[in-house]
Amino acid sequence: MKYTDMKNMADTSVYLLGIDAGGTHTDAVLLMEDPGGHPSGRADASPEGHAASALNAADDTHVAYAPHVSEQPEKQAVPGAALPRMRILAAAKTPTRHDDMPASIGEVLAALTTALDSDPILATSGGAALLGRVSRVTLGATLAVNALVQGKADAVGLALSAGPGLAPGRFALGRHVCVVPGGLDHRGVEVSPLDVAGLERQAALWKEEGITAVACVSKFSPRNPAHEQAMARAVACAYGPSLRRDAPSDRVPEAEPAVPGITEGHRLSGRLSFPRRIATAYFNAAVQRLHISFLEAAESALARAGVSAAVRLLKADGGAVPLSLSRQEPVQSILSGPAASVMGVLALCPAACQGCGLLLDMGGTTTDMALVADGSPVVDRDGMVLQGRRTLVRALASVSIGVGGDSLVSVEGSGHEAVVRVGPLRQGPAVAFGGSLPTLLDALNTLHSQPCSGSENLTENPAANAAENPAASGAAAQATAQLAKTAGDVAASVESMGHLARRHGLAPQVLARKAVDDALARIVAAAHELVEDINARPIYTLAGLKALRQARPLHAWLMGGPADCMRTHLAAALGLPVKCPPHAAVANAVGAALTLPTDSLEVYADTGRGILRVPALDLTENIHRGYSLDALGERARDLLLEKLERGGAHGVAVEITGAESFATLDDSGRSSRDMRVVCQAVPGLAGRVVQSH
Repeated sequence: MKYTDMKNMADTSVYLLGIDAGGTHTDAVLLMEDPGGHPSGRADASPEGHAASALNAADDTHVAYAPHVSEQPEKQAVPGAALPRMRILAAAKTPTRHDDMPASIGEVLAALTTALDSDPILATSGGAALLGRVSRVTLGATLAVNALVQGKADAVGLALSAGPGLAPGRFALGRHVCVVPGGLDHRGVEVSPLDVAGLERQAALWKEEGITAVACVSKFSPRNPAHEQAMARAVACAYGPSLRRDAPSDRVPEAEPAVPGITEGHRLSGRLSFPRRIATAYFNAAVQRLHISFLEAAESALARAGVSAAVRLLKADGGAVPLSLSRQEPVQSILSGPAASVMGVLALCPAACQGCGLLLDMGGTTTDMALVADGSPVVDRDGMVLQGRRTLVRALASVSIGVGGDSLVSVEGSGHEAVVRVGPLRQGPAVAFGGSLPTLLDALNTLHSQPCSGSENLTENPAANAAENPAASGAAAQATAQLAKTAGDVAASVESMGHLARRHGLAPQVLARKAVDDALARIVAAAHELVEDINARPIYTLAGLKALRQARPLHAWLMGGPADCMRTHLAAALGLPVKCPPHAAVANAVGAALTLPTDSLEVYADTGRGILRVPALDLTENIHRGYSLDALGERARDLLLEKLERGGAHGVAVEITGAESFATLDDSGRSSRDMRVVCQAVPGLAGRVVQSH
């Protein structure tokens, strides 16, 4: 289909909007699917129809992201085969205003509307009208991880109860910890009562100290959430209405009501691991205020822009979750930055599906890294790591470090003894863009003494770019060409680095070289650590267990604002060819727009006690002694589908990813079964970006 025919498709095409709110910039991109680009030859008016057809079609449309079922490795298929073809209509990038998120998101939507109106063909429909036709919005945000990296997350009051065994204080985080006497055994039976009164007294002290984030975690709470629920009620009683936020909306009618504003560990995962559940609940509480503020800002800005479509939030595992379901679980999206980067590169670059590749996304505040093996992202099945602590959050195997284009350059000592460091702090933009203190980007400008362009090319050969990457040319490239800006006022960068260098007895070029070398050393060290950590265990991807002994990157993909400035330096430091994907400036927003919805649910059944429990839903049901594993699986599927549909995600395919059944003896000596089922909606891409002719 020719680009000139797009104006005739206003009423039939599917439009997807992706927004990525980073620590430095907020990006937006509008994509369109046309009937000629759909594998079936027609566009499905329902965005969820793409997901369902992709997972179930006979031509294996979506098999690149097939689930890993139980302990059997999935058969690998050709990555990304026959995915719907998407076209970038317009893109925009504006500074992130942390003090006014509604304005920040509103500005990027206004810029996107302007970009649409400036197109001679699309202007006939009008930018605002096109945004009004958007059928799905997906948001990605790195604000939470930036807050953790920079130590700006909320202080958390942590209430722990474990009963007999290891002291829970050994796994505590933060300075505000209360160990509450009381506990459950491994089956969820109370072995000692909870000291609710003691917790209420401690919570009152937290309130006086200004602690506004609280997490409650009890050992074996997935088997019985009663103690965590009691702790949450005790904290709420001490705080009163000051701690309350929006009530969660993902419960079934029969579920136990939760206490709004307080994180309960069992709601975040049904897996057993007391230390990891503590970390998961702690970080969830630490970023919840920031998370909810972002969601409210996004909803408000979208409504003002005339966008009424369903809204989702990108998760750390490369999937998306309806906004209404994400409010109480911000930890699921803390490391969504790497997921957006990976999904963006896979959607933009067919070459990224070949072999093993390292993906690096350098923003203004952080650099995120992840691995892709044969077109499928490598996942961390042991749980996401935050500040050195394992959590129960399924995520892509990734690492994020405090090195970005706006990371401050600091110097200790003078002359040959001077120690130069970059990051992790960011205090505004680089001097080249009006900032007051020199940053890594200023060091790069000084080292080069000429502007670094935000290249959107994969190689130095434009013809080769078009042949290898169809998304790199044509109207799609024109849509983001305005975002490929120079590195600002190079003279200002050189002057600021000169002032800092003279104070420490260094030449400006020497200081710049030391700063760039420090940034490169930290990036390379983090990349090596990521690869070695992945190779220390069985390698899993979103497509299942890979038949690889080792994951060794053969190439690297670099995106983000400073990508072109850093590409040559990074290639030398890594010893790998480094390429920048097309539309590198908005690759994360592309990845967000094209992710499919996903969620997971763990369901337990104890036939001896006659109960079925779903920790994440606070749901308990009665079952009979002959209840089977198959019946448990069907119930798990139904509950997950109901949860997703309550959030506005319809027609999602659900797969069983784990099922266990153990013979036990109940309290009377009769045989019974202890069963567990895990099901999920599998992450993946809704399409692949191609050029317009």
